[in-house]
Amino acid sequence: MQTVVVRTFDNYFSANIILTRLQDSGIQCYLKDEYSATVYPVLSNAIGGIKLLADVRDADKVKALLNSFHEEHLRDAVCPRCTKNDFIVVPSRAPENIVTSVLSWLFSGYAISAENIYQCKGCGYECKILPENTIAHN
Repeated sequence: MQTVVVRTFDNYFSANIILTRLQDSGIQCYLKDEYSATVYPVLSNAIGGIKLLADVRDADKVKALLNSFHEEHLRDAVCPRCTKNDFIVVPSRAPENIVTSVLSWLFSGYAISAENIYQCKGCGYECKILPENTIAHN
């Protein structure tokens, strides 16, 4: 089986949740460098994080499933300010992110945003991690 890296993670929990969901969908996949990144978190960036590998023939299906998981996750998040569940992913406007974008544009021909955040389309609330739907859990 020839494999390809479909996604990388910096978090053991997220990697295993996605792995389990893909395996439940009938996709053969596994994690590479999971133990190294978990036991020695300082090395995680050096080794490229935890890698999700899948068969090359399943890559498009895996990417489609990952997109559907992300869309589902966005729909389930509820804004703590306005209680709407309409989040989008936008580049962070932090000064270091702007500097990274400008420098990457100057030296490579296109801008790369270093960090994305979630923004509520209803009220503009911004967060790095989607808020949980506490209404559905009560």
